[in-house]
Amino acid sequence: MSARGGAVAREGGRSSPVRLSKHASATIGGMGAQRVLVVDDEPMVRDVLARYLSLDGFQVTQAADGPAALERIAEHAPDLVVLDLMLPEIDGYEVLRQLRASAPTPVIMLTARGEETDRIVGLELGADDYITKPFSPREVVARVRAVLRRASEVPPTDGVLEFDDIRIDQGRRDVTVRGELVATTRKEFDLLSFLASSPGTTFSRLQLLEEVWDFAWDGDSSTVTVHIRRLREKVEIDPSAPQRIITVWGVGYRFEP
Repeated sequence: MSARGGAVAREGGRSSPVRLSKHASATIGGMGAQRVLVVDDEPMVRDVLARYLSLDGFQVTQAADGPAALERIAEHAPDLVVLDLMLPEIDGYEVLRQLRASAPTPVIMLTARGEETDRIVGLELGADDYITKPFSPREVVARVRAVLRRASEVPPTDGVLEFDDIRIDQGRRDVTVRGELVATTRKEFDLLSFLASSPGTTFSRLQLLEEVWDFAWDGDSSTVTVHIRRLREKVEIDPSAPQRIITVWGVGYRFEP
């Protein structure tokens, strides 16, 4: 659900001035600027985010509803989408579904504080991150940079992990289970690859957030739980009785070779 009337947090009791970063001064208006699409039906949210992102060196386009978002994506493929889930005409879930069917473009969801169901559904559809309203525009810029950095990292070119019926090719980013190629989202692959790279080692949810998502979130580990469940559905013979991705109760998860 969208948090109306106050979606953008004020800092220090009043709106903070936006200062041009050193990075922005070198890239703003340049050919190398990364493109970010901001999709929200609240004009204030779009304008504030566009201003902060532009001043940090991004090329920003905006959309106020689902159809406009899909049109912008088709016209000029963005490097990242900041997407509100509650949109008129076509909601953010459907925008995310259609985007995921055609491209691995990173997506950061905007959700109302406390709407855990919204976040879980969005994560299950393949969103890379979420931010709850009200938010700090500076936090959004930091999250955008973190997600883009992770998306642009070059994976190993020759790492192959094999465990009987599971083969993980880190260079090709392919997962083969019992001889069949399995489709995974970017974060599903990263999580499986990370766990399988240290078989038998138990990692807490916080450690997985820091290692796979590159930073610790605000105490909500539901994204790890969602991705673990989806991985089990893809690699386990019986997801309800997993033999590979094991839950260590009260601690976290480990991969069994």
